[in-house]
Amino acid sequence: MKKAPKKIPFMKLSGAGNDFIVVDNRTRVMDPRKMPAFVASVCTRHLSVGADGLVFIEKSPKAHFRWRFYNNDGGEAEFCGNGARCVARFAYLKRIAPKKMRFEGAAGVVEATVDGERVTVRVPDPTGLRLNMRLDVPPNRRRKTDAAALSGPAQIGMTVEGHAINTGVPHFVYFVEHTSTAEVIGLGRQIRRHPAFKPAGTNVDFIEVVDRRTIRVRTYERGVEDETLACGSGAIAAALIAAVVHKVESPLTVLPLSRSPLAVSFRVDGPRFTNITLTGEARAVYEGFMHSNAWEYKLR
Repeated sequence: MKKAPKKIPFMKLSGAGNDFIVVDNRTRVMDPRKMPAFVASVCTRHLSVGADGLVFIEKSPKAHFRWRFYNNDGGEAEFCGNGARCVARFAYLKRIAPKKMRFEGAAGVVEATVDGERVTVRVPDPTGLRLNMRLDVPPNRRRKTDAAALSGPAQIGMTVEGHAINTGVPHFVYFVEHTSTAEVIGLGRQIRRHPAFKPAGTNVDFIEVVDRRTIRVRTYERGVEDETLACGSGAIAAALIAAVVHKVESPLTVLPLSRSPLAVSFRVDGPRFTNITLTGEARAVYEGFMHSNAWEYKLR
């Protein structure tokens, strides 16, 4: 087995509040067999670089490059909207791809356009639309030491009605009157692992419709197992479901928790959605080298 190098070059980028580590792996600086453990270590905040996820760039025979996206728990995911925008900015800055590029991944081919800090990705059409799903949610089991759980719903079961869609990864969209008071952690955690979404689980989006061109979104992310400041695939899922249920119109402004707006454009063709794009900032924050201490540590 190839030994891990002592130093690994990387760049840290932020897409509307989602932060990602990007590593150019075209020369196999990282053995694919070691990727999950490596990601889980270096994405750990306070002890290492810290991030919501990590992207490896690899060679592709049919596109400018191939990307592999990992959540910060080390689990590989099929797609990430803000991650896609950040990896496109990285590829352009590193002259791996031109301003208009195509890259492939588990969810299909993504087209991207880089315009300074603003990046637009055109994503594959969604699948698995299920409207008006009713879920019986059991009582939230609180632990005295779990501060996040203390903000969850009361110790009674409840039934929620929402809508499911796969925008590269699965999402459950739940409309609320005000996102500011939504039970994102407690209820999000319960729905994320609900039997209806076995075995992989789902992301959970809490949506507030502001007007026909604006929505607010807060997301409990699978793989991060917490609320994140933004979620690109969640913004897309929220926009598409809001178009069906509340007749919002494209292009739609999506306001995540970070307050860094995302724009979602789409075309509705009966029960199908096509020509879906996601636009927003993708900031290159810093770059450098990770030393082995970034991934070779043990919690005592």
